[in-house]
Amino acid sequence: MQSINPATGHLLAEIAEHTPEQVAALVARAHAAFPSWRERGFDARAAVLRRAAALLRERKERYGGLITAEMGKPISEAVAEVEKCAWNCEFYAEHAAGFLADEPVATSAAQSYIAYEPLGVILAVMPWNFPFWQVFRFAAPALMAGNTCLLKHASNVPQCALAIEEVLRDAGLPPGCFGTLLIPGSAVDGVINDKRVRAVTLTGSDITGEKVAAAAGRALKKTVLELGGSDPFIVLAGADVEAAALTAARARFQNTGQSCIAAKRFIVEEAIADAFEAAFAAAVRALRTGDPADPSTQVGAMARPDLLDDLERQVAASVQMGARVVTGGRRREGTGWFYEPTVLTAVTPEMPVFREETFGPVAAVIRARDAEHAIGLANDSDFGLGAALWCGDVARAQALARRIESGSVFINGMVASDPRLPFGGVKRSGYGRELSAAGIREFVNMMTIWVGPAAGTAPVQATVE
Repeated sequence: MQSINPATGHLLAEIAEHTPEQVAALVARAHAAFPSWRERGFDARAAVLRRAAALLRERKERYGGLITAEMGKPISEAVAEVEKCAWNCEFYAEHAAGFLADEPVATSAAQSYIAYEPLGVILAVMPWNFPFWQVFRFAAPALMAGNTCLLKHASNVPQCALAIEEVLRDAGLPPGCFGTLLIPGSAVDGVINDKRVRAVTLTGSDITGEKVAAAAGRALKKTVLELGGSDPFIVLAGADVEAAALTAARARFQNTGQSCIAAKRFIVEEAIADAFEAAFAAAVRALRTGDPADPSTQVGAMARPDLLDDLERQVAASVQMGARVVTGGRRREGTGWFYEPTVLTAVTPEMPVFREETFGPVAAVIRARDAEHAIGLANDSDFGLGAALWCGDVARAQALARRIESGSVFINGMVASDPRLPFGGVKRSGYGRELSAAGIREFVNMMTIWVGPAAGTAPVQATVE
């Protein structure tokens, strides 16, 4: 596996892939570690997660620098990503016991309740764009629930994968409870088919989601899929246009636009479209593009050259169909994989920048006749991960939000993940949820325990399904 700096194109490291024998040994190790880890209890597991949080904060500059070097994220965002991982560890260390406490249910039994028990080895297939956060978003709740974990990370961030393993090991996680599989995507099916692996979680593209879901389905294993997004950012007449435009620039161009929940389609009511487009373009032109290791940089390099090529194709095809470039619209000359922050207007639904997920620094502005038309345009997508809705009337916005086909709707704000709130999508954005109580309950056995008979009743002689 090659680790390449996308800002320079320079090779950072080459790391040998695991052999099939090494993979088998790592799976066996995780399976063997499960019984003792589940028996440690919440307090002991929480101590490990709290120590991991402390180490993440102590090492945030080093790990942030590694993120920036491997995938081009601006350094200020990379350090913030490591901080967020620490928060997530602390959140589940504090709340996991409550989220998974036995739940009494009144029935005819003397006692009946729901117990939440860990499944065993969970395989995570994770992407490169948030190389620490995506992993800890899965690992913190899975480990606190008593599961053991295997990570197949994106092949272009192997050093980040090994650094995460380092953090957990140094935090006192017992051997085998978290292992990194240095394997290509073609080897994932074999791991899924191993009977010792009990469930799979994936964050990635919808195409990859299809493949992982199919493999897991054949093996009859639970999956959680957090896939792509073409998130709408709706601005209605009466909204604070200036605030919406400034937020739109952050919402689209964070992580150089390489985020599943970045706003991508800016659907603006006709009455305020001119004002929004002008303010939005001005905010985008003010963004500082350059070396992602420079703390002043706001837009860095794209992670891989093929992603840059695909974005260039989407823009060129859309312009040929009538979209207008207001700012940007070109790759930057010189070393590295840079694309100028771009705003396209006069976008219509048949264009690639509307119909496809654009994974880079390109914003598509679409005009809507009214609120009804705006909701229709927002829902005219194969995806449904996150949505933003800007409206001066909050009560009206709350009513409209329920009609948007999306895993979340943020009113008068920017879509973001938060450990306290469920995160996930609908349609081709996937299924299942991460974070909050919902996330930790995805990879447990929701077990019914019935104790009877109730006082004063005779034992049940026969049952009916």
